[in-house]
Amino acid sequence: MMRIDGGVTAAKGFRAAGTAAGIKYQGRSDMAMIACERPCRVAGTFTTNVVKAAPVRWDQHIVYDVGMAQAVVCNSGIANACTGEEGMDCCRQTARAAAGELGINEEYVLTASTGVIGMQLPVERICEGTRKLAGLLADSPEAGSQAAKAIMTTDTVSKEAAVSIELGGKTVTIGGMCKGSGMIHPNMCTMLAFVTTDAVISREMLQEALSDVVKDTYNMVSVDGDTSTNDTVLLLASQMAGTREITEHGEDYDRFVEALREVNTVLARKIAGDGEGATALLEVMVKGAGTHQDAVTLAKSVVSSSLTKAAVYGHDPNWGRILCALGYAGVDFDPEKTDIYFESRAGRLKIVENGMDAGYSEEEASRILSEDEVRVEADLHGGDGQAVAWGCDLTYDYVRINADYRS
Repeated sequence: MMRIDGGVTAAKGFRAAGTAAGIKYQGRSDMAMIACERPCRVAGTFTTNVVKAAPVRWDQHIVYDVGMAQAVVCNSGIANACTGEEGMDCCRQTARAAAGELGINEEYVLTASTGVIGMQLPVERICEGTRKLAGLLADSPEAGSQAAKAIMTTDTVSKEAAVSIELGGKTVTIGGMCKGSGMIHPNMCTMLAFVTTDAVISREMLQEALSDVVKDTYNMVSVDGDTSTNDTVLLLASQMAGTREITEHGEDYDRFVEALREVNTVLARKIAGDGEGATALLEVMVKGAGTHQDAVTLAKSVVSSSLTKAAVYGHDPNWGRILCALGYAGVDFDPEKTDIYFESRAGRLKIVENGMDAGYSEEEASRILSEDEVRVEADLHGGDGQAVAWGCDLTYDYVRINADYRS
């Protein structure tokens, strides 16, 4: 497997574009389109929130009932959530506009939105932006980057990743882009991600691969404990790599899943590191748990702890908050066998041994916590289960950003 430059345009058959449509933001791009030269098999995962935005319901129909897609249209600034039938009609008109410009089936057009909940989208601007995007589509890395920038809301950086692998002597590519900064929490956390591949794979195996990978990537991210109404991950496969079709478990499927996991792990980490107001990516590794699921629960508990996140922001090695978060996770373990380490580019330090202070240097621990990527490792010495979760520190700026988000 090789990491390569690019994002959603890296795989064969895909083009992308970004443009300014004046949806909410002024002076910046706010609409993106991804399109393929042929119909794609499609898989998707969506928010667990009972309150689902119109684009989520629109896309669920396409993923679950239609099973094919050829384009995605996404806007930022307004979420098209809690908008009733008018919101669904906006999805319908957007798809119709894209289908007309691209000469494709209207039912093959996915839609996505991100931004403020409760506002109606300006349908005329959305449709005009859609038509404009169709004329700007290109298969260059630059076009993919423009699309990635157009879906940002409070994100401070655009987020892309791509890898290539060899299957049967031929190159298969997977690329993706995502957005996410606030309202991020496990269980299909609050974000949008669009992943493309030229792999030749059945619809059933494509969905299985995505559902499996999401559990270990986006579902292991938490910024603020809020699960959104718009969470969507879409995976489109153009089938253009020229390999044998993956229709069952085996070596080719395993290699495809490994590459898909790599792309989405990179994207998930970028979401965590770009949490609203964040100054540091927080990675939590739990190992030695009784089962993998126990480790997942424990890692999520620590990475979601507001007190732990605040301590990381203050470079305060207050390990009691970490042990406490492990303890209330609802998983049985022996705290008197637990070791905890801090690690970053500044070094690695054991701070807890057998559930007690390890006699560490406060100054050294604070220096380790001062880096922009910080790792907490908890070893429970109770089994083979392990898991990794990602989040960020909790800063004053998080409150500032969200106190005036609608203005």
